[in-house]
Amino acid sequence: MNRFLVRQHGKAAVAAIVSSLLALAAAGAFWFWPAEAPKLKGPAAVPVVSARVAVQDVPVRLGSNGTVAAVQSVDVRAQISATIKAVHVREGQTVRQGERLFSLDVRTEEANLGKAEAQLAKSRADLATAERNLQRQRELFSRNFISQTALDASQNQVDSLRAQVDADQAALTASRVSRSFGEIVAPIAGRIGAIAVYPGSLVQPSGPALVSITQIDPIDVSFTLPERELPGLRAALAAGRVPVAARTDAADAPVRDGTLSFIDNSVDSASGTIRLKARFPNADQRLWPGMFVTVSLAPRTLANVLTVPAQAVQTGPERKFLYAIGDDGKVTAVPVRVVLVQDGIAVIEGMDKPVTAGLKVIAEGAQNLRPGSSVSEGDKAQPAEQTPGKQAKP
Repeated sequence: MNRFLVRQHGKAAVAAIVSSLLALAAAGAFWFWPAEAPKLKGPAAVPVVSARVAVQDVPVRLGSNGTVAAVQSVDVRAQISATIKAVHVREGQTVRQGERLFSLDVRTEEANLGKAEAQLAKSRADLATAERNLQRQRELFSRNFISQTALDASQNQVDSLRAQVDADQAALTASRVSRSFGEIVAPIAGRIGAIAVYPGSLVQPSGPALVSITQIDPIDVSFTLPERELPGLRAALAAGRVPVAARTDAADAPVRDGTLSFIDNSVDSASGTIRLKARFPNADQRLWPGMFVTVSLAPRTLANVLTVPAQAVQTGPERKFLYAIGDDGKVTAVPVRVVLVQDGIAVIEGMDKPVTAGLKVIAEGAQNLRPGSSVSEGDKAQPAEQTPGKQAKP
């Protein structure tokens, strides 16, 4: 009986152990061999901003630093030795051409003028007497009362006195000119500089200038450009008016509009530049001689060229290219040649194959791309519009 119980208890223990092993095996199989493996996903699309290749006319804007210079500046000097009688202007005043500046003491010139007038009157009286005497001598000669020598002497006296009258007339004119130098007037319209003399000061032709006058309106800006731009500048100037814009460094300074007025007759061989001038109206006198300004002009225009935002152009190890977006949302590299970068846009030309207007390219987000990458587009970026005052970069 006891032997039977032991046998039955042993069978139950073995069955329990076998059941436990089967449960562990089933759990291990479920852990290491799932019923269905998960599917692998491809790389996610890269978010980008796109733009389209546009066709437009692009003015080629050239930029340079310039210096404001007066159209003309005159040092006013005395033409006679005299003392200052009166000063009619003040320092810094704007004067018109012909306006009186100084009055000189010209009593000596007035005395010389009177003397010249009296000498001329005497010479004219002597000439009249000599002419009457010559007439009588001719009548006597016709009657053979005098010789030919006597008649020639009378004729010589008349000729001499006529020459003397002409000399006295010239001396009188010179005296009047000297007298006129007593009133010094402005030879040009402009702004008065510092006045170096006062009433009572002695002035001489060889002495320092009494004052300087500088023309402020209009005014010139002198600047230089590389010599390679010379043919285009000459052609533009020959065709007509060439607009030029200038701006000072002041924050609130407006852009001034002028025109190209001068191209130098030689190229500076040391710097490889050509000197130019532009003339600007300056009624408000915001431009001042000696100031530095930024100059820009557009002597030529690239017509019907392909443009993209400048940031769309990528730089590869050998050449520049664009990322074009295909209909399947994947990008391809399109090699291009950059003609001009200016004002946020790039003028391009196709290299291996032509680039067409309307082609969709990557404007932003290209740093994470490679040919064949999938992209998702955001807001469209348009080519930047041109703004004045920026220098072109070839």
